Amino acid sequence: MRGLTRRTFLAGASAAAAGVTVGPWVLRSMAQGAPVKIGLVLPYTGVYAVLGESITQGMELVFARENWTVAGRKVEMIKEDDEMKPPVGIRKTEKLIDGDNVDILTGPVHSGILMGMRDKVHNSKTILIVSNAGADAISRERCSRWIFRTSFSNWQPNQPMGGWVAKNVAKDVFITAPNYQAGKDQLGAFKETFVPAGGKLVGEDYPKLGETDYAPYLTKIKQSGAKAVYAFFSGTDAVNFVKQYDDFGLKQSIKLTGAGFLTEPDVLPAQGKSALGVITGHFYTPQLDSPTNRKFVTDFKAKFNNKTPDGFACQGYDTAEVIVRALKAVSGNTRDKDRLVDAIAKVEFDSPRGRFRFDPKTHNVIQPFIYVREVKEVSGGLDNVPIDKIANVTDPGTGCTLPA
Repeated sequence: MRGLTRRTFLAGASAAAAGVTVGPWVLRSMAQGAPVKIGLVLPYTGVYAVLGESITQGMELVFARENWTVAGRKVEMIKEDDEMKPPVGIRKTEKLIDGDNVDILTGPVHSGILMGMRDKVHNSKTILIVSNAGADAISRERCSRWIFRTSFSNWQPNQPMGGWVAKNVAKDVFITAPNYQAGKDQLGAFKETFVPAGGKLVGEDYPKLGETDYAPYLTKIKQSGAKAVYAFFSGTDAVNFVKQYDDFGLKQSIKLTGAGFLTEPDVLPAQGKSALGVITGHFYTPQLDSPTNRKFVTDFKAKFNNKTPDGFACQGYDTAEVIVRALKAVSGNTRDKDRLVDAIAKVEFDSPRGRFRFDPKTHNVIQPFIYVREVKEVSGGLDNVPIDKIANVTDPGTGCTLPA
């Protein structure tokens, strides 16, 4: 508030209270008097804790680059553990909106939590930047002017893979994923292109989220006559499934493919050589050869004890980059939410994944590429090496009018 006298401040405050328009300098000085509060609804315990950690670290990398100050305002992150339980996630969302008065929300990982958050976010006109959960409906019939997604819709990594697997791997495929919304969405997207490409589904199964013993499901796969499996698992579920798939003796005879989360760098060290040869589709791999990604990988490893960034870290990085660029565009003013939403919608930049931009119809990220990746031995261990790619993968949502 430097240079603002008590008399002129009180006059401006009185005018604002009376509904009189005040000058932009008053709004700017008021906006800059407090930190920008960013609420994180993410899992920090349980099966997907590693995902929440990576997303948070990606955000921290960007804000640290900015010295935790954007457009003259300090950045404050308020972290809440949603425990991967929709009632908990909804309660934490209400706390961040009503109690902490956050300026922007981000998260969650669980699609069920996202769907449960949606109405509270929409009705309170709270800006939510979805940094993981891929529920397709959020980019379609349940979209909102106040919701953006920097991660993916469940459709995006999987729909291109159906036709690719049918053409390049096998026609007889067994599909499997955890029994919750994301699992059903992702396998449904795979089927959209797999079956029309001549593929035959020889079976499908949906273990519970957090399953530790996949033997009954692996027995079904072995007996199905499948030539390949397409799977979606993540976090510790991905570790257990991939290792048990190998231990069960399926790896050599039934090719394992899936959504990229199956072999992300957060799980590869624990999977070890059981993951070798697994083929997945994803919008990111640390093996991408671009100046932006090389710097991202180097900086991330330097900051987080030589940890290799995964797609979740990229999502967090892009979320924070969107926030930084939008705040700068509005000179730090978070009070004018409509203007801030418009600024977010226009953000475009070179991300570690490629050229980042939002679809104006849905506020969902347009994936520059979905990379077909194979786990191979590279210097330093195992990683997902690109072997093919599909460009400009845009979620097909078309009916959203983005109402206020």
